[in-house]
Amino acid sequence: MSKTSIVIIIYIIGLIFGALVLKIWSADTSILKGLLGLGWTALLLIGIFFAEKNEKN
Repeated sequence: MSKTSIVIIIYIIGLIFGALVLKIWSADTSILKGLLGLGWTALLLIGIFFAEKNEKN
C-alpha cells in the first residue's frame, strides 16, 4: 500500500470522526468548526505532497 493511500485513508477516517463525534456538518456550525475542516484538508494536501515527494526518491 502506498503512502498516498494511507494518507487518504487517515483523512477519510478523520472526516467520519468529525461528522459523527464533532458534528462538523450539523446545522449549527461555527467558525471554529469550519476552520477545523479547512485545517484538516490542508493537512491532507501537505501529507499527499510529502508522500509523493518521498515516493519519487
